[in-house]
Amino acid sequence: MSKLYIVPTPIGNLEDMTFRAIKVLKEVDLILAEDTRTSGKLLKHFEIATHMHSHHMHNEHKTVENLVKRLQAGETIALISDAGTPAISDPGFLLTRACVENGIAVECLPGATAFVPALVNSGLPNDKFVFEGFLPDKKGRQTRFLALQEEYRTMIFYVSPHKLNKTLAEFVQYFGADRPVSVSRELSKLHEETVRGTAEEVLKHFEAKPAKGEIVVVVGGKSLK
Repeated sequence: MSKLYIVPTPIGNLEDMTFRAIKVLKEVDLILAEDTRTSGKLLKHFEIATHMHSHHMHNEHKTVENLVKRLQAGETIALISDAGTPAISDPGFLLTRACVENGIAVECLPGATAFVPALVNSGLPNDKFVFEGFLPDKKGRQTRFLALQEEYRTMIFYVSPHKLNKTLAEFVQYFGADRPVSVSRELSKLHEETVRGTAEEVLKHFEAKPAKGEIVVVVGGKSLK
């Protein structure tokens, strides 16, 4: 029976790969990978010989129609990203939506994603939160910050290392120097680190010690007091 499987992959530590994910990747007809070179190492490690095709942000608009036809013809396909759960700030949404619209079964396996451990690690309220992903680079960035000034829920951002200090400085500017911030980097990897404090304190830390690796920033919401 045709089905699209959304399969999370480790965000760093290969031991976070689930038995079920390995089983699915071995049994499907095709694996769609964000970067076949990166995923090739993962598949080799777990002795998965399934054929791969490239599926990334630059070609997904062009490939969705053909993939839907293959699924409608009875194939089973697994979608993976370089790390974590596909479609969370990664390719995957367009194909998933197309499958839903065409009545094709979609099954997302549970597994690794970076923002959940970062949120829990932060010690900030997690009963209500908003995932913002990557902020706009230029156009719309200030507008987004102005809108988030009134956000009372905990906010989660993905930030590249070379933009971290700029972003932290913007948190100070728009949210205030005392707003609580938690920066988690290299989650599940050897040099995993979480730095907590006020926006100003965390900015000073990373100005003195520039960050490297994958980064998730968690910011406390506006106080309702």
